[in-house]
Amino acid sequence: MSYLLILRGPLGVGKTTIARQLQQTIKADYISIDEILAANALDHMDPNEGCIPEANFRQAINLILPDINQNLQHHQPVILDGCFYHLEAIAYLQKSLPFPSIIVTLQAPLATCIARDKERQKSFGPDAAKAVYKLVSRFTIGKTIDATKPQKEIVNDILALLTTSI
Repeated sequence: MSYLLILRGPLGVGKTTIARQLQQTIKADYISIDEILAANALDHMDPNEGCIPEANFRQAINLILPDINQNLQHHQPVILDGCFYHLEAIAYLQKSLPFPSIIVTLQAPLATCIARDKERQKSFGPDAAKAVYKLVSRFTIGKTIDATKPQKEIVNDILALLTTSI
């Protein structure tokens, strides 16, 4: 079955870790929107907005749409992870694909996100974690999952969601 799984949540919540586990389990293609933004110099903050502008997310989405469509046409699921703190960018992505999409918002307390970020090789720091947390927390969309649970439980919750959603 062809579908796009969007994993969103704040910096340090565990999106990439969960996405990589799911990728192996369901044999999906994996794309990080944050990596696409960085690789294409779209990850700069607008000082007036205090974040990466929604237009930059759309540009990044346009760059990956051909690959996503090709994989989905060949019945390979795609997992896309990112902070996705612009609701309009998610809507744009969904409207751009003729395939179903499932959105999962991973949530954890700010202190957990800061602690997890600190453990990374390349930490973004507490100020960045706080800023992104505030942006991502402005809205929830899709299925919300507590990311403080054991990773295996989170993966199983998402797998169960996929079974009932597609």
